[in-house]
Amino acid sequence: MTVRAVVFDIGGVLETMHSTPDPTTVVPGLDLTWEQLMERTGEVWAKGSIGAVTESEARERFRELLGLDEAALDTLMEAFWAGYLGEPNTALMDYLRGLRPRYLTGIISNSFVGAREREEQQYGYSTMVDVIVYSHEVGLSKPDPRIYQLACQQLGVQPSEMVYTDDVEACVDGARELGINAVLFRDTAQAIAEIEGYLAG
Repeated sequence: MTVRAVVFDIGGVLETMHSTPDPTTVVPGLDLTWEQLMERTGEVWAKGSIGAVTESEARERFRELLGLDEAALDTLMEAFWAGYLGEPNTALMDYLRGLRPRYLTGIISNSFVGAREREEQQYGYSTMVDVIVYSHEVGLSKPDPRIYQLACQQLGVQPSEMVYTDDVEACVDGARELGINAVLFRDTAQAIAEIEGYLAG
């Protein structure tokens, strides 16, 4: 079937992720490695990724779990969002923009509450694509097949009419199981070449 839609992941694909900062250098006195911090606050990340808490509720729970005052929490969250937003993969973003109007375009992202506003301000994804599916807004996360089905429904295409690119193998496998033409992102040139292969039929 002819491809009608081209869809991308964000983190690690459209955005180059920053390395995770050492929390002890971000917030003096916070004697935790990033792994320990994630373990202690895992419930919040899990809930925030499917919109089960608001951003303000997540902040308050972080503050409680880590024993931080507001200023220290602000500093930690600023570091988190800086790493989350990363740097733009400008070559891939330019390629994405060039796909319209020949193809429908979209984004499927495992996200955290607050991501849409920050990514829109920094990158303007709504001007690049027709549909954006954020996990925290729809209550589903990859590789759950329902999140890919939702993107297909919003774009008005069948799974076989979509090409999807992600840097996480499990998410690529989840898309393929639904019948989507999926590309595992390794680098920009490789991903574009594989996408073009699907577009050429």
